[in-house]
Amino acid sequence: MRQPKLMDTEISAHMTDLPGWAMVDNALVRTYTFPDFVNAMVFVNEVARRAEAIQHHPDIDIRYNNVTIRLTTHDSGGITSLDFGLAQELEAEAPDEGGISDQSSQ
Repeated sequence: MRQPKLMDTEISAHMTDLPGWAMVDNALVRTYTFPDFVNAMVFVNEVARRAEAIQHHPDIDIRYNNVTIRLTTHDSGGITSLDFGLAQELEAEAPDEGGISDQSSQ
């Protein structure tokens, strides 16, 4: 079933629950930094497992120890509750030391 696209006011309200995430080009974006490539890949594999379980697949960019996650619901044309739900799951999975890069340089 197609998810309804969230209104800007709804997105803003949800963003307060996701510090470290930014809205970039109609998507939720966060970059996590890990100690090394192996730890980054462990996280990516967990992202893949969770995404596959709900059939909602993010764009993932891996640059050695930096993993950028980009969430949007393509068939709805923007951000939906699925995106926020997966972002919250990833926050729970990411290690406390997972950092964020400046999204404007991405």
